[in-house]
Amino acid sequence: MRLFTAIDMSSEVQSHLSALLDRLRPAAKLSWSTAEKLHITTKFIGEWPEERLDEMKRALGKVTAPVAIKIAVRGLGWFPDQRDPRVFWAGVQGGEELKLLARATEQAVHAIGVPLEDREYTPHLTLARIRKRGRLDELKKTVESLKSTDFGAFEARAFHLYLSRAGRYSKLAEFSVA
Repeated sequence: MRLFTAIDMSSEVQSHLSALLDRLRPAAKLSWSTAEKLHITTKFIGEWPEERLDEMKRALGKVTAPVAIKIAVRGLGWFPDQRDPRVFWAGVQGGEELKLLARATEQAVHAIGVPLEDREYTPHLTLARIRKRGRLDELKKTVESLKSTDFGAFEARAFHLYLSRAGRYSKLAEFSVA
């Protein structure tokens, strides 16, 4: 089982991102995400034995956060950079509370055998993956012409354990954070 934990978008933010994706898709042939699949990953777990799923749920059930997490989605960018991008993303601002949730999740699953991440947690929404080198001039011009890259804000009161299989995500469990 390929697992990860994530926070879902509010319907308002999801709607704004859907409109953005509809506007940008014609500008470049990329592997575009659908707004319905967008989520804020807090921990990529990877392959996990199905027979240990209850153990995973118990570990994640111990993760707590003192308050609901205020999240804003704004800004657009490129990983690793604009000159040779592999990912086009929207920024996620969740302050120290989101980082604490990611760290607590990381520690909880590490305690049952999931390896620690070797890079700093950088919350974002993957809008598109760039698989083939190609011209992105039209996309970059369209992005620069946007009047706003503020897609809204919401309070996250839960995170979820997801199964990723054949490009589809299924919620396996929900955990309250406030």
